Amino acid sequence: MQNQIVVSIADMKISDNLNDILVTYSLGSCVALAVYDPHTHIGGLIHIMLPESSIERKEIEINPFKYVDTGVPALYKSLFKKGAKRNHLITKVIGGSNVMDRNNYFNIGERNYLAVRKMLWRNNMIIHKEDVGGNKSRTVRLYTATGKVIISNSYEEYEL
Repeated sequence: MQNQIVVSIADMKISDNLNDILVTYSLGSCVALAVYDPHTHIGGLIHIMLPESSIERKEIEINPFKYVDTGVPALYKSLFKKGAKRNHLITKVIGGSNVMDRNNYFNIGERNYLAVRKMLWRNNMIIHKEDVGGNKSRTVRLYTATGKVIISNSYEEYEL
């Protein structure tokens, strides 16, 4: 029996249970990373809101999953701690759309996506597939048994 684990906004989940499906809803300008090790069946999904944690006041303890600069390293460290191997990881990037800001005034989706690309590039991590941009909201499901990533929106459902 499959077990759906919800990854909320500014949240991250890791699993090695073959029955788990990691799912995040309502990806607009936010970016999700779905990372999977096919040898160990360890998968992780993070739903990131903003590019940099430096916008937070220093006296407040930040949620590391809210930002690219703190969330991406936390995701990979958690995967490695669980037993995933760096050279086995398959990384997929989803989201970064322009749902609420049709005039690209704030450009949060693109800034999130570029921050993720830059961080992965600096750490020699490959993006294997991506589904980013546009003006649609997305739901993402990562199946830990297979590493399959299914994306759905109000118009369609497809595998990435």
